[in-house]
Amino acid sequence: MKFIYTVIAFAMMLAISLPTLAQVRRLTGIIRDGQGQPLPGASVTIKGQLAGATADGDGRFSLNASQQGPIRLTISMVGHERQELTVTRVDQPIEVRLVATTSQLQEVVVGASRVEERLLRAPVTVEKMDVRAIRETPSASFYEGINNLKGVDMVTSGLTYRQINTRGFASTGNSRFLQLIDGIDNQPAGFGFSVGNMFGLSDLDAESVELVPGAASALYGPAAFNGVLLMTSKDPFRNQGLSVQSKVGVNHLGDANAGAALYTDHAIRYAKAVGSRFAFKLNASYMAGLDWFATVYSDVNQTTSPELRGASNPARNALNVYGDEVVRTLPGIGQVSRTGYAEKDLTDYNVYSLKLNGALHYRITPKLEAIYAYNFARGTANYTGSNRFSVNGFSLTQHRIELRGSNFFVRWYSNAEDSHDSYNTRSLGQQINRTWVRDLAGNVVTPDKADQTWFDRYAAAFAGTIPSVSANSQAAARAFADQGRLLPGTSEYEAQKNRLTGVQGLAGAGILSQTSMWHTDGQYNLTSVLKNAAEVLVGGNYRQYSLFTNGTLFDDKGGRILYSEFGAFMQVSKTLLADRLKLTVSGRFDKNQNFAGYFTPRASAVFSATDRHHFRASYQTGFRNPTPSDQFIKLNVGPITILGGAPSNSAGMNVYENSFTASSVNQFGAGFGADVNKVGPQQAVLNNKDKLQKSNVPYIAPERVNSVEVGYRGLLTSNLSVDANYYYGVYTNFILNTVVLRPDSPVLGSDGKPNPAAAQDILNGRVQAFQLYTNAPDNVSAQGATLGLNYRTPGGYQLSGNGTWSSFDIRNADPNNVAAFNTPRLKTNVTLGHRNVAPNLGFNVAWHWQEGFDWVGSFNALIPGPVPAYHLLDAQVNYRVPSLKTMFKLGASNLTNQYVVQAYGSPAVGGLYYISITFDQGLK
Repeated sequence: MKFIYTVIAFAMMLAISLPTLAQVRRLTGIIRDGQGQPLPGASVTIKGQLAGATADGDGRFSLNASQQGPIRLTISMVGHERQELTVTRVDQPIEVRLVATTSQLQEVVVGASRVEERLLRAPVTVEKMDVRAIRETPSASFYEGINNLKGVDMVTSGLTYRQINTRGFASTGNSRFLQLIDGIDNQPAGFGFSVGNMFGLSDLDAESVELVPGAASALYGPAAFNGVLLMTSKDPFRNQGLSVQSKVGVNHLGDANAGAALYTDHAIRYAKAVGSRFAFKLNASYMAGLDWFATVYSDVNQTTSPELRGASNPARNALNVYGDEVVRTLPGIGQVSRTGYAEKDLTDYNVYSLKLNGALHYRITPKLEAIYAYNFARGTANYTGSNRFSVNGFSLTQHRIELRGSNFFVRWYSNAEDSHDSYNTRSLGQQINRTWVRDLAGNVVTPDKADQTWFDRYAAAFAGTIPSVSANSQAAARAFADQGRLLPGTSEYEAQKNRLTGVQGLAGAGILSQTSMWHTDGQYNLTSVLKNAAEVLVGGNYRQYSLFTNGTLFDDKGGRILYSEFGAFMQVSKTLLADRLKLTVSGRFDKNQNFAGYFTPRASAVFSATDRHHFRASYQTGFRNPTPSDQFIKLNVGPITILGGAPSNSAGMNVYENSFTASSVNQFGAGFGADVNKVGPQQAVLNNKDKLQKSNVPYIAPERVNSVEVGYRGLLTSNLSVDANYYYGVYTNFILNTVVLRPDSPVLGSDGKPNPAAAQDILNGRVQAFQLYTNAPDNVSAQGATLGLNYRTPGGYQLSGNGTWSSFDIRNADPNNVAAFNTPRLKTNVTLGHRNVAPNLGFNVAWHWQEGFDWVGSFNALIPGPVPAYHLLDAQVNYRVPSLKTMFKLGASNLTNQYVVQAYGSPAVGGLYYISITFDQGLK
């Protein structure tokens, strides 16, 4: 590590000491639209170099050029046609007029092929938010506004935590979707997925967002199974000055759980170029508010008949109540569950998100730039996983060092997480319940005896053996068993809550993760080397994980768990038929030290019938490596040990090699029970031992997908554009859990049949149950289509609409072996806006609707729960004061205040109403 910093520092010092290679010339000018109005935010770049600038609020720009002779400039702006011009004299200001275009399809994207290309000719589906769309989104943040792109599914677990997915198999912790910020994978490595934008960009520093739906592993590696989201921050050379945003709002209107609550989001950005070579930027943002409440109290106890479930069910298991999962079957009474605590009494709904960022950019030459960036983020969120987790004070620290040229880059970065005060709310409810239980003599028992003692009190009271307690009364028995129960809000309750959240491991609710990862990658465009015979791109990466939970989740008390992976790719593109046909072939090889290597190819063709009509077809592949938890969890929870599927994780435990399937053990037990009183125990074992089946569980491996896509992008008229696609994908190797039992004796005898001694071990309790992570061989398929239309009226109104159809076919697969699709069949978005409906006055309205569907997740033990159909209306109106370089914005997310649930067990999300003031580039 020190060596890397030393080399970079030496290179920068050497570059600074180099003499100026050419006289620096300063270019200045103004960019206007077709009506002569300034175009703030327009981009100016010197072709073939890194140098560039962004027009200020008056449309003016300035940049330095070190080359001699004519200078070729490229000028671009959202909603306008790109223009190139040659400058021969720099002593006169340059004036450029950009012609408005009606289509966003004229934009340039990078995400589809990792090189710049027109969106019209991108080989796969790509969605983009540019700087103007980010600035004018009606949603409370640009990240939330991504939901209005076609094909996007967004799941909200809380005010600070959202997950994005495309093309099915959504989850609240989406490890099948890759999220990059300036090329950095911003996932906390211990999670194995990005935590929305909690550790991402502020609105002030966001330059663009590109979304590539579907399998993209051929270019982006293992995590790009369902797609990739690429967010780019603003360059300090091109976007200089001071920018400040203050946003104040209110939510929880009409919420029975809380009165109207204050929402604040403040951000500041400062960037400055010092001379023509050095620039820096600083960012800080802080958001705070009252989170949405998860208050679904439906009884989800599956062992109770549906008609008997509810508040009067003695074994009630309310969805967002924790502690009532602890249940016993009491003789003569039936099933009874403990009294739990509501989530709102266990978690802290006061959430925040702090983001700090700094970056140093140094241009060694006009075509070579060195970058160092530092990011620190810390926040609180409520996340729905297998339980509801309070991600409390969780922090992520990132360092990035990059050397970037006009046709290559080399990058190194690190992610380090610290869970701080995070905890499991379900465990917290169960553990608080074990702190106050009294025996029949009135003495508080130890936590290990608390549950059984509570049920003993319940049974005694119900049986009528307790004086003054009515017999045969479920309510009276519960009241007696609950005597001494800690009540939320009392000092005793809060003291135990605070203590237990600080206890990590099975004895408490605290979570410890100080996992980190180091990543290096590079890319080189060989096109110029090959004299433009074809466009050839090569690249590769290496990543190392360092896991540490101090034994609370992984077997790492003796030290960190280290493992690594690497990958390399090549892409070749060639245009034919007078540039009307573009063929692209990509291939990537990846190797994780725990799995076999995988090759993922991609092939595509784009045919441009005319400059206005473009047809595309592609074959894509993807795979997903198991997360660190999938591979290395080793957690003994008493009756069962949860065991990750990496081969090294179970070395010496003889589990995969010597165990019975759980279903066959159940069959053996039933057969033995039926025979034992007839023929005696020894013969009953011999009669039924062959019902036992040796497990054949493979070690965990990556999930796989193969898909095809066809699409069309075109300009139907000068005012109307269309983008349509259809895809079909086949999925296999879904990661799942299976239960096996390992006896002390060998499972097979010398004859290759089940060993009677192993069968006897089962009866004598000399077995250990394991929940193993593995893969299912079943194949399933998914298909879908999207259609997007964009129309610009003669009066300047922009009307856009898109619709998405998704379908899942389980084929002949076992439903227990397949990941939940968790995607609505139909969804649609409609947006209407005008940037200048009156002088300096603009507005934007976005409407989203989706069909209802059943959500399946581990939070509810993989039992389907309804997500009803809903619609959302976001709206904003803005007024710009160019002389003050300030924009006022009044807006609302979910204007009609519909309380909607996007994943079963997650909170109901209502309206958020805000006003913001943005001062942009005031010190240009």
